[in-house]
Amino acid sequence: MMMSSRFVSCAASAAAGLVLSAGVALAQAPAAAPARPGAPDVKMVGDWAVRCFPISSPSPCDMYEEMADKNTRQRILAISVAYVPSVDRNGIVISVPLEVSIPKGLTIQTDNFTSPVLKYRRCDRNGCYVEMPMDAASIASLSKSGPDAHIKIAADGGKEFSLRFSLNGFASAYDQMVQLAKAKAKPLPKENEAAQ
Repeated sequence: MMMSSRFVSCAASAAAGLVLSAGVALAQAPAAAPARPGAPDVKMVGDWAVRCFPISSPSPCDMYEEMADKNTRQRILAISVAYVPSVDRNGIVISVPLEVSIPKGLTIQTDNFTSPVLKYRRCDRNGCYVEMPMDAASIASLSKSGPDAHIKIAADGGKEFSLRFSLNGFASAYDQMVQLAKAKAKPLPKENEAAQ
């Protein structure tokens, strides 16, 4: 497993934005936000990296897994799950390669769980991204699933692909990430709390 430095450096802002579509305001005050966060504290739990970033944020920690092509070392799939203690909500960011069918979205599939179709929020030169809230029932289902899971995507031409990822350590990594997030999170600014 290889961590992309671009993905790591953007993880804090992605975690801050991943729950925005549900109306949860996580943006930091512009004057206090650092230009680039420092290196995170990382602990491996099974196949998942539990990361906490040295930033002032309502969601400073996530759990992360990345799959890269063995030959090119190019990222094929990256998954980040974060928890926002102040609103008791989870968010997920999934990164897949470019040239996917945007209207078809993607699904997560395990031995006992199939997500609804998850829509892409944006694409850039590094890939296309699902960024959205994730309900507690989905987290619980992933925690109880077997070790093999897949992200099902479709290419622009209609061909379907299955990108494998591991759930080895998912439940323990999630529990540890939530505990760390609760210990390290900074509350939402007052103006954002009023908007809730």
